[in-house]
Amino acid sequence: MRVASDMDYKIVFAALETVCEDNIAFLCGSDLPYGAVAKRLVTCLRQIQEHGQALRPVVGSFTAVFHHYDFDAQTPGNGYRTLVKVLLSCLLHIIHKGRYIASNYNSAFFRADHNASEMEAYSSALCQLRALLHLAQRLLNDNEYGQLYALQDGDLSGRFVQEYSSMHKACFYGRCLGFQFSPSLRPFLQTVVISMVSYGETFGKQQSGLGLAALSLLTSGKYVMDPELRGAEFERITQNLNMQFWKSFWNLTESGFLTGFSRIASSPVQINLTLTVPPVTLRLPLASDPRLTATISPPIAHSGPGPVHMRLISHELRVGQESEELLSYSRDDPPPITASQLPWVQKQPRSPWLLIHFHGGGFVAQTSRSHENYLRIWSKELNVPILSVDYSLSPEAPFPRALEECFYAYCWALNNCHLLGSTAERVCLAGDSAGGNLCITVSMKAISSGIRVPDGIMAAYPATLLTTDASPSRLLTLIDPLLPLGVLTKCINAYAGTDSQTVQPAVESSSLSALGRDTAVLLGDLTQGASNWIQSFLDPTRTTGGARSLSSSQRSYQSDETGRTPSLTSTPHCGSDSDYPEGFKPLRSECLAFVNPTSCPIIRNPFVSPLLSPDELLRGLPPVHIVASALDALLDDSVMFAKKLRDMGQPVSLTVVEDLPHGFLSLSQLSKETEGAAEMCVEQMRAIFQQEDQRPALRKRPKLEETYQSSSPSSG
Repeated sequence: MRVASDMDYKIVFAALETVCEDNIAFLCGSDLPYGAVAKRLVTCLRQIQEHGQALRPVVGSFTAVFHHYDFDAQTPGNGYRTLVKVLLSCLLHIIHKGRYIASNYNSAFFRADHNASEMEAYSSALCQLRALLHLAQRLLNDNEYGQLYALQDGDLSGRFVQEYSSMHKACFYGRCLGFQFSPSLRPFLQTVVISMVSYGETFGKQQSGLGLAALSLLTSGKYVMDPELRGAEFERITQNLNMQFWKSFWNLTESGFLTGFSRIASSPVQINLTLTVPPVTLRLPLASDPRLTATISPPIAHSGPGPVHMRLISHELRVGQESEELLSYSRDDPPPITASQLPWVQKQPRSPWLLIHFHGGGFVAQTSRSHENYLRIWSKELNVPILSVDYSLSPEAPFPRALEECFYAYCWALNNCHLLGSTAERVCLAGDSAGGNLCITVSMKAISSGIRVPDGIMAAYPATLLTTDASPSRLLTLIDPLLPLGVLTKCINAYAGTDSQTVQPAVESSSLSALGRDTAVLLGDLTQGASNWIQSFLDPTRTTGGARSLSSSQRSYQSDETGRTPSLTSTPHCGSDSDYPEGFKPLRSECLAFVNPTSCPIIRNPFVSPLLSPDELLRGLPPVHIVASALDALLDDSVMFAKKLRDMGQPVSLTVVEDLPHGFLSLSQLSKETEGAAEMCVEQMRAIFQQEDQRPALRKRPKLEETYQSSSPSSG
């Protein structure tokens, strides 16, 4: 279903009004079957009609001005546009459903209860989106012209957190899950949410890993059959996030089963080595005068000097990658059999390029292993060796540990590029989300240290502002299944070191490792089989019966004393509704969230939130190529940071892809849309590698490489 463009929103609202009027007139007729269902639908359609009539002028006010917040005329994209896009997407689903009901109501195979429940779910979603549009109106009125963030308005940011804490969100995780994204991703999102709520139901129970996996499998069926139950349970989990649960769930992507499947499905590579570099002092030439050197100390924050872990991926075997010196850094004991030991593998010369990668995961989860699928593809398509850094994770190792390790890995790679199969004539940093943040801050450290900066940065949907400051795109955290505000806030607080919760690494203990392996089998089964199964319940043309549900607009979900089993109650109107138009109140949840706003001064450190950096710390950055998504809650991070660099005269580009969620790089093999977005990232990196060198100090690359090698201690 195509989302309406900026100019045809009037057509969408007119079609909505027509559908509502036609269906109400039809359903109020006599001698219709499903009398109770007809009454539910009429009530629901009148609510939708009221919301539509109120929202039409609101959308008109946004479309008149939201182009002023774009990066430039060729790059339409900002949070105001996104909110209108999501609203119109919801309206188009309602129009489609309304037309289906009108055409099929008298059919013998019409699933009356199912279709009424679908319409009620979208009515609830429309009500909540109306609330978000009104919050965005306040941002638009109160912020400075062209500014997307309320950086100096604590009241606005506090209101944003308050709304998240009390607003009903379960409707966005049930029948309406993922309606705003590309249709090809909806089965995947359903699978993730069902897996998470099933895992959450058994998490923490005293069972073996196999027992927990079996319990998860047994409970998953009810969340497929009952979307309202699934939405309520997912809301409960994300409202008050248990960081240990979150890390444990997302670290399942590190399991042998899933990574093994990923390797089978992705491009084969000749080199895939895990490396451990000891903490020794490095010396690198100064960028201004290579005859002088800078001293780079190993990471020391919080836990003292320690090694840095990395992964080398190379599609082809290159000179240096077969060396005993490189294998001496291998974490595997004994070292794995590599392509260098196979006589039929031809050795290629060193590449003039080197790609250094920092993975995403909110600074709290995942490693290079869970990002291998697209790194293998990059290595093949760019014909470049890739060094991916496995930095220490929060909250066990908060800022600045990850930044220190990534910067140290960058310096070590410059000194030891000959071991990595590269001459490092061109060095590109690449990362997604938290990794995009680290690409920028590592480059800032290189500038402040006086050493060579990379030749370019490719940052996919980077986090450049690690605060809960309000922006229009951040309002999406109230409805986003992959990046709810509760999750974002927990990750920020963990990285800032303000999360006092004790968390054990999710993949280190034997019991959790067993759980990871066994539950990975469950997730694998779900991934392979659930998409079709789930899709069958989403298909309105199927004739099987659906579970009866009450009107979504007249219920919310309340946890019992265990905090696990949701039950239906009348909707309370907690929180302040005085800022909304008279007669309108958003739906509220009794499962209130307790969000700890990010108030620690560390989050405003320029090396944590580069958007807040003074110009002098950003001046001298290499070309920055940002690839963002229009539906990402962090979109405004990308737009505002790109504007900041452009206004400074720094080289920067911004590409905004459509219809994809945060984290689309890890989904690159799921659909043509995600594959196309990943290819855009590849093209930006290719542009960095192929650009003409404009910096005289770096033109003589061979001599510079010799300088790096001669100034490096043999142990480092």
